[in-house]
Amino acid sequence: MSILGRLIPPPAPRFEPVGTEAAARLAAIHASAFPRPWGTLDFERMLGERGVMADGLFLGRSTKPSGFVLSRIVLDEAEIITVAVAPEARGKGHARPLLAHHLDALSRRGVARVHLEVEEGNAPAIALYRRAGFGETGRREGYYRKADGTKASALTMALDL
Repeated sequence: MSILGRLIPPPAPRFEPVGTEAAARLAAIHASAFPRPWGTLDFERMLGERGVMADGLFLGRSTKPSGFVLSRIVLDEAEIITVAVAPEARGKGHARPLLAHHLDALSRRGVARVHLEVEEGNAPAIALYRRAGFGETGRREGYYRKADGTKASALTMALDL
């Protein structure tokens, strides 16, 4: 890295809404994060639905998202459907501000309560949600099917905005 590169910090991450144009990239990120990923067509369908909202994480000068949060809004409640960060961007503290931005955007759209489900063994995600203020509201036994065919329980969580 040049001296100038060491002196000038990289641009701050950006958070911007994403739509169907990003479906293929979101599917690729999702596939890197989950054992039963959704495809491009799944994302195109969801992103085309009324009430579905997605925010992307953009690093540096990239025009392709490095992560995203996708939610469905019904009246004054929302469900976070999925959150994923690309492998090269994981572990660098990007998920927390991405989630905060998304929650703020939901609040600005009149959402008062946000729900989500998370696999009970996904400690990093559970820690992220707890730091954001989500509390456990329940548990769904055997809700997720893992890559090896076994099942894992889901924790349900909620946050009042």
